[in-house]
Amino acid sequence: MSGHSKWSTIKRKKGATDAKRGKIFTKLIKEITVAARMGGGDPNANPRLRTAIAAAKTENMPKDNIERAIKKGTGALEGVSYEEVYYEGYGPGGAAVLVESFTDNKNRTVADVRHLFSKSGGSLGEAGCVAWMFEKKGLFILQKEDVDEETLMEAVLEAGGEDIHDEESTFEVTTALEDFDAVKKALDDRELRYLLAEVTMVPKTTVKLEDKEAEQMLRLVEGLEDSDDVQKVYSNFDISEETLERIDSA
Repeated sequence: MSGHSKWSTIKRKKGATDAKRGKIFTKLIKEITVAARMGGGDPNANPRLRTAIAAAKTENMPKDNIERAIKKGTGALEGVSYEEVYYEGYGPGGAAVLVESFTDNKNRTVADVRHLFSKSGGSLGEAGCVAWMFEKKGLFILQKEDVDEETLMEAVLEAGGEDIHDEESTFEVTTALEDFDAVKKALDDRELRYLLAEVTMVPKTTVKLEDKEAEQMLRLVEGLEDSDDVQKVYSNFDISEETLERIDSA
């Protein structure tokens, strides 16, 4: 397991998702607003908006919040205008880091992102320096104890999913971008409960990190995700369960 999906698992183990529900809502509202501004307010005709709404519902966001965010995006309600900006760089051990942000002040955001990279032993790079290392994919993470493997494989293959990775306590399902909705429907139809369902950036290769570099990397990702302007963080780091347990117990 690596990068974004690894970090998602770490956060669940730490219970950080529940602790930061307010921040999660803020980021989801920004995503819905930007998606509606870029592709219109009809989720049936706007795949990005449809995915954002599904993510919001997974987090039990009230319907009124979702509708307000859509209206702000389409201009039906007044709201802050966010610009989507990506930052790229290298974390500890040379791991690639891709940062997606929505900001109303690029100068403020780039200064914050650069500072976070620097204090965690990384460095902010030029545009394009690591983006080529990632592919946009659909990603589903399912807890093994919640699903039957044969049923999962049947659903994913019939819907056109690309691969199923066995990751100790979870299954990771990856799909081509255009097959994300079909795979999601196949899982929902079979009542296969997933922990995560999102469009993400999957690394083509990974960088193994241990001990101090692993700890610094987790600190960098946590710091970036805690920034109000940062929407998502992607990386190609790989950290073993043993190293993670040592860090948690330190």
